[in-house]
Amino acid sequence: MIGKVLLVDDDAAVREALAQTLELADLTPIPVGSFIEAKDHISDRFGGVILSDIRMPGRDGFHLLDYTQGVDAELPVVLLTGEGDIPMAVEAMRKGAFGFLEKPCAPADLLAVIERAMKTRAMVLENRRLKAQLETGDPAARMLYGQSALSEGLRDRVRAAARAGTDVLVTGAPGSGIYKVAEVVHLCSPSDKGPFVKRAAPGLGRAEMEEMVGAAQGGSLFLDDIGGLQPDAQMALIDALEEGGFRLIAGSTQDLSSAVEEGRLQADLYYRLEVMVVRIPSLSERPEDIPVMFRQYVAQAAEQSGLPAPEVTPEVVSRLMARDWPGNARALMSEAMRFVLGHGETENGGGELGLAEQLAQVERSLLITALRRAEGRASAAAQSLKLPRKTFYDKLARYGIKPEEFR
Repeated sequence: MIGKVLLVDDDAAVREALAQTLELADLTPIPVGSFIEAKDHISDRFGGVILSDIRMPGRDGFHLLDYTQGVDAELPVVLLTGEGDIPMAVEAMRKGAFGFLEKPCAPADLLAVIERAMKTRAMVLENRRLKAQLETGDPAARMLYGQSALSEGLRDRVRAAARAGTDVLVTGAPGSGIYKVAEVVHLCSPSDKGPFVKRAAPGLGRAEMEEMVGAAQGGSLFLDDIGGLQPDAQMALIDALEEGGFRLIAGSTQDLSSAVEEGRLQADLYYRLEVMVVRIPSLSERPEDIPVMFRQYVAQAAEQSGLPAPEVTPEVVSRLMARDWPGNARALMSEAMRFVLGHGETENGGGELGLAEQLAQVERSLLITALRRAEGRASAAAQSLKLPRKTFYDKLARYGIKPEEFR
């Protein structure tokens, strides 16, 4: 987890003072008194940075720097120097140290260097994660963004649907990325080398359906908005499914059971699809994924437009988190493109995020987390937050949060 600082200093008093400074900045110090103790924490997976004194008995800061470079040359090491050690620190920088500070150093100076090192480390680890996903050949990991438990659950469900070989129904709110998930189901399946034929279902006739079924043989047929399929096309599709030779992946933003009850959708078709349903969680259910997804979309937009990707600063992230995203991934993707082009609402010049907005962002996130843990049971969620039920429901109404979406 980014936020850790491996703090290496043989002076216990200095170590304690530095640890307190780091804790006050919401960082997690790991204080140790020697290289021997520090060694066990240093790895290429370490989610943080190293802050070490240069002069220590036995193996000093230079030895620690050399060792760290051998383990992971991109793990930032910030060195603390005493009076007269500046030439040594400069030499250490030449050898790969991220930076140095002269003791005693002001907390603001220390935290500024540590913050830069943290950002560098976070970027390195994220790039490695993305590269690892590309190398795994796992389309679900490569194409479905997000690090929340809900996102991981979505990827697992997609992989399971792909392996099952049954027809699949992909559901989600408008803009949630139904087509993309359907494509990933196809790419994760044994027939991934076969065709992936895609069409919007409304307006399709019997002849067009038969043509598309023929084109999808050996692969997958994706029909979006399956509830709008014409009756004759539904019958042609059911007949084709009986014969086999392709997989149907259907998409819908609506509750299809009501379409069956109203006679707009054949029950035979619905029950085929109901066997394997992949539901895409909305952004309101997993707000912690918004920064991760936005960064991915910014990188894509920059590549498409041939422009450099602007930095996604903490201020930009705060503005993203303070907004509702009823358009889900599609709206976030559009905002990323505007951001790259310099026209987005999240531009740095858009003004500071007010205290009220920041508090609202935090409150909304806490309410959603409580409901998720309580599996949509509002009373249990209110109790976990120690809120009266009326107050809890008032807050849900204020933020447009519906408990039933978390069941």
